[in-house]
Amino acid sequence: MSADQSKSPEQQAEELLHDVDTCLPEGELVERLRECEQEGRQLRVKLGLDPTANVVTLGWAVVLWKLRQFQDLGHKAVLILGTFTAQVGDPSGQSETRKRLTAAQVEMFANSVKRHFGKILSTDEEKLEIRPNHEWLGSLNMREVLELTSSTTLAQMLERDDFSKRFAHRRPISMTEFMYPLLQGYDSVAVEADIELGGTDQLFNLMMGRQVQQRYGQTPQMVLTMPLLVGTDGKKKMSQSLGNYISISEPYEEMFGKTMSIPDAAMPQWFRLASGLPRTEVDEVLAGLADGTLHPGKEKRRLARAVVDRYLNGYGEVAEQAFDRQFLLREVPDDIPTHPLPSGDPETAVVYLPALLADAGLVASKSEGRRMLAQGAVRIDGKRETRQRVTKLELLSGIDRKVISVGKRRFVRLGDSPLQQPRA
Repeated sequence: MSADQSKSPEQQAEELLHDVDTCLPEGELVERLRECEQEGRQLRVKLGLDPTANVVTLGWAVVLWKLRQFQDLGHKAVLILGTFTAQVGDPSGQSETRKRLTAAQVEMFANSVKRHFGKILSTDEEKLEIRPNHEWLGSLNMREVLELTSSTTLAQMLERDDFSKRFAHRRPISMTEFMYPLLQGYDSVAVEADIELGGTDQLFNLMMGRQVQQRYGQTPQMVLTMPLLVGTDGKKKMSQSLGNYISISEPYEEMFGKTMSIPDAAMPQWFRLASGLPRTEVDEVLAGLADGTLHPGKEKRRLARAVVDRYLNGYGEVAEQAFDRQFLLREVPDDIPTHPLPSGDPETAVVYLPALLADAGLVASKSEGRRMLAQGAVRIDGKRETRQRVTKLELLSGIDRKVISVGKRRFVRLGDSPLQQPRA
């Protein structure tokens, strides 16, 4: 038994509730922990994540680290990959019906994100269970679907803030979207969850899980929500679709540089939720920033080093040195990777830049590449480029020095090796 697992239920609850936004029903966590200790069993702690993109962001990591805390205290993490619900689309926080993904897209994203969970969670089979929810949702028949819908009422669904606003403004709400909270709730039935974790925007869905479990004769799960990490823009929650994210699998230079770009006002939340620093150290930093005894610029460097070290242990200082070489000395890095030019006749071939940027790893997707071009964040040999298509002949000009950059931290040098032209 580890030192963490020897803690009393009261000590465990105090640790688990640190930085938590909501824990319902109030006061029940200690009781559940005490029951597990007496019965010699683990809590089954559920977290559902819909693979709607191909990376794990620092935003997702906030709730994943809370799940890791449960693991360290001897409990079972039940990670639900929403391979079915991702095709439905979570309406949480949406002002309009969202575009649905195909099964092939979801499978691709699921295979991508699954590789990165080990950076945060223990992969010990005694502590982790990963389940794709198409296993049970994909086989429900009509009778079972109707039984599931009887768990709630239309009036209850319209109590949800985003639904009520859309209804009041006569914006479409599909029946599929109404089904989403019920499907998420059925996940809790399928895995017999004791506790479900999520972001604050998931509170309605998590509470619906309690209602669905009751309908199926199970003890309702507890609900625990974490604050939503603000993105690098300091305004909206971190999101791949908004391009304001940091991936836990990014190169250390990128991770450090992006963290340095956040507004000073976002630093307190990032120190609490993203740094991984000891609580006492975080409290000291935040107190110093509040009373002016600590310089924001220096503390942002501390934050950036901590974020890098959390996922790439030992590279925080290396990343800081690379940052200084690149920005304080205004240097283009010497060791930037080389990416081959697309194949085709230079006289006639046209290169689709969003695909080239994605293929070179400068952006996460072609859609992000289009946004970066539109925002003027892409440069070729230092010259801003906003066009989506350029001729190969233009890219061949000065091939020995041709450097493409996105923002101030992502670089690639074009080579002359053949590459199959990406499809737009």
